[in-house]
Amino acid sequence: MLFGKISRQLCGLKKLPWSRDSRYFWGWLNAVFNKVDHERIKDVGPDRAASEWLLRCGAMVRYHGQERWQKDYNNLPTGPLDKYKIQAIDATDSCIMSIGFDHLEGLQHVEKIRLCKCHYIEDHCLERLGQLENLQKSMLEMEIISCGNITDKGIIALHRLRKLKYLLLSDLPGIRDKENLVQAFKTALPSLELKLDLK
Repeated sequence: MLFGKISRQLCGLKKLPWSRDSRYFWGWLNAVFNKVDHERIKDVGPDRAASEWLLRCGAMVRYHGQERWQKDYNNLPTGPLDKYKIQAIDATDSCIMSIGFDHLEGLQHVEKIRLCKCHYIEDHCLERLGQLENLQKSMLEMEIISCGNITDKGIIALHRLRKLKYLLLSDLPGIRDKENLVQAFKTALPSLELKLDLK
C-alpha cells in the first residue's frame, strides 16, 4: 500500500546535498523505477502500464472524461483495461527519464504533458516524444519549465507534434537561440501559440 507514497518521497529526496556515491545510488534507484516491463504492458495495456510508471516516479495522470488527477499509485482505478485512457500527464518534480519513455508508445489519447523541474529530462526525451506517432496525432498542449538539461535541439524536435496548439517554454537555461526557435515553429506549426519566458 505504501509503494506509491514511498516512491514519491524517494524521488523528492534528490533535492538534498549529495556525495558522488549517494547520487549514484539515487540515479540507480530512479532507473529501476523507469525500467520498461514489456510483459506488463501486454498484460494490462499501455495506459495502465504508463500510469503505473508515471505514478511510481512521482508524476500524476488525468484520464479522459475525468477532472480529478490521479496521483496515488495505491489508488489506481481498477476495471476493464480499456476504460481509463490517459489524457494529461503532469510530471512536476518527478524522476521520469528517457529509459521509461517507451511506456508512452501505445498511448493514443494524450493531449497535454507538463514537464516541470524534471532533473532527468534531456533532449533525447523530447526527441522520443516527437517520434511517437500516437502523440503526433493527439498532443495539443505542452509545458516545459525549469528542466536544466533541455537545449534547442530537444525543443526543435517537438515540431513533429503536428497537432500541437500551445507550447510554454520557461526557465530553460540550455536554450541559446530563441529567435531561431520561434522561426522554426512558425514555419512547422503556424497555428501554434508559443509562449516564451526565457532569459
